[in-house]
Order: sequence, then structure tokens, then C-alpha cells
Amino acid sequence: MRVAALYDVHGNLPALEAVLADPRLAAADVVVCGGDLCAGPMPVEVLRLMQEHDALFVRGNADRDLKGWSAGRLTEEELELLRVWPPSVELDVEGLGRVLFCHGSPRSDEEILTSITPDEIVAAALAGAGADVVVCGHTHVQYDRVVAGTRLLNAGSVGMPYEGRTAAFWALLGPDVQLVDTEYDVAAAVAAIRATGPAETDDIVETLLTPHSTAEANEVFEARREAASGAA
Repeated sequence: MRVAALYDVHGNLPALEAVLADPRLAAADVVVCGGDLCAGPMPVEVLRLMQEHDALFVRGNADRDLKGWSAGRLTEEELELLRVWPPSVELDVEGLGRVLFCHGSPRSDEEILTSITPDEIVAAALAGAGADVVVCGHTHVQYDRVVAGTRLLNAGSVGMPYEGRTAAFWALLGPDVQLVDTEYDVAAAVAAIRATGPAETDDIVETLLTPHSTAEANEVFEARREAASGAA
């Protein structure tokens, strides 16, 4: 089995459409949607498109607690569907073994794990996962690292990446790991997003037009992780 991992779409329909049209995705037997699908400008459209592709869904923190304009676009049945998505999905992937797909970490959809999070913290987060590979998202930055014998991947963000440039970032697994990205017409996407109207689109538009670097994102997320750890 080969798997396409699409994370953190955040309602960016043009980015999602570009990935689903990418010839490389055709190699996948299964598409996993790794959470935070609908928190953004086009929630209904991205949900239905992923359903049309028979995706396996993993619940993200923003799916579990969707608010504001995006929540108002969905029916109560659709909101409940997001809330009851599983926190993780496990699959046997060709060449990689048992792979666990989660949003933040195996133990929390809000846990922050970056490429520079100390090994001992990552090891604690992965303890008991029982997988050869763990695929996460949440921080919108791709990486590939091994901690305490477990390979940890971040698939990146399709709709709102923090990679220093704008594209749709995702991962293709089996028999190896490919952290890839798909180019798309960002100007047209921004125009479509702005046309939806709500102020909630400002963050995603800013990110697409002035993308944050990986270093900036890591600094911000590590500060949040340390603050959360200190408050615990």
C-alpha cells in the first residue's frame, strides 16, 4: 500500500485541488487527511472534495473545536462528523511497516513537535505508539527525523505552509518517503479566498502572500510548546 498524507488544508480549496490533480498522487492507494481540514475560507468545499476521494480522516484540534465563520458554513451533521473523526489511523505501508497518522502527536492533537524539539520530549510523545513510523502535522512545516528508533515525519501543510515559499506541501509514503510540494496559482487562490468575504481569511491570505520561514515557525512553535509545558 502507498499513502498520500494531506494535512492542514485549512479550507484552501485551490491548494487542495492542485494536490489532488498532481500526477504523483495517482500513485497512492489511499489518501489520509491528517486534520485541520475545514478551519478556513472554503470549509464545505474541501470537506466534500475529500469525501469524494474516499479519504481516511484524522481529527485535528481545529476540527474538534471548529468556530466562527467556518463552523457556520457547515451543517450540524457535518460539524459532528468532524468531531467524531478518530485521533489517529494506522496502516501497513509498503517498505515502511506500521505507520500511525495523527495530527499533533499520538497522545494529543494539540501537542507541538518540531524538527528541533528535544529528543527526550519527542521520545516521550511517541512512547507506546507501537508504530515504525509516525506521521504528524499541526506545525505546518515538513521534516523527517528518527528518535528512539521511531521515524517521525511531518507532512507539512497543503493550505497554509510555513516553508518560506508558497506551495501545497504533502507527503507520499511507500516504498520510501517523499516530502513533496505542488505549485499552484497563488494569486488566483488569494482572489478566490478573498471573495469568500469573512475577516477570518486574513491570516491565510497573509501567509500565502508573505510566507513565514521554517526558522520563524520553529521559533514560535517551540516557544508555545515550552509555555504549555510550564503551565502544565
